[in-house]
Amino acid sequence: MPGFVLLMRPRDDGDATMRIGFTVTKKIGNAVVRNRMKRRLRALARELLAERGVAGADHVLIGRNGGVERDFALLRTELGKAFRKVTPQAAATTSADTTTAAQATTPAKAGAQLGKRP
Repeated sequence: MPGFVLLMRPRDDGDATMRIGFTVTKKIGNAVVRNRMKRRLRALARELLAERGVAGADHVLIGRNGGVERDFALLRTELGKAFRKVTPQAAATTSADTTTAAQATTPAKAGAQLGKRP
């Protein structure tokens, strides 16, 4: 997303606790700007992590350059999109759709390739 990067990694340790970390580098600006960005990221996580985060996973929000100037409501919708991308349910549905489409086209491709070979 333009204002931040969301990384998620399942811990696979049996604990369903969601953890979150925040990172904003010095490239973003001075301490005042970095702290403002971290406060915005914390507020976003407070609103959306409980309902959209992945249980038993570590989440990391990395602030980007444009995040401080972006509208908070826009950041909220972008974080919602980012959570949908990293959730296993969304990935399972997407991969199932992709697999079904791939299975439908694979035999034709395989047959066409087999027919071309002597």
